[in-house]
Amino acid sequence: MVYYSVSRYNEDMFLAGIMSWWYGNGLRLRLGMIGGRIARTNDYFSIGLLASTLFSPYRQISAGKVSGPLSLQLRAFVDRLISRLIGAVVRTFMIVFGVVAISLQAIGGAVVVFFWLLIPLFPVIGLLLAVIGWVPPWL
Repeated sequence: MVYYSVSRYNEDMFLAGIMSWWYGNGLRLRLGMIGGRIARTNDYFSIGLLASTLFSPYRQISAGKVSGPLSLQLRAFVDRLISRLIGAVVRTFMIVFGVVAISLQAIGGAVVVFFWLLIPLFPVIGLLLAVIGWVPPWL
């Protein structure tokens, strides 16, 4: 009889320890993993750097300062302008792709956290459904 009460106490403490970890440290670790994944994606796309250099010449190709006839200076100006436009288009696409990737990861992370919070309740929900006699339609 004493063994049963000690065993029952240990089972209750075991379940309390699991729930404490699940909603405490486990949830904190899961949120840290999601935040780390989003931070790595942000670092990969370097959205801040791309935005700050949006109109810089593409791949630093530039005609530089040109002295000479007006036609040569005009050609250098057009070369720099085209290089900057190409750079702006490429960087804009990368910024858009980065924002989409980060948004998808944030949405996926929110879904993971939502299910993380609900998973311990599934056995209780299943038990309640079994008690009321609900049977899935495919059975």
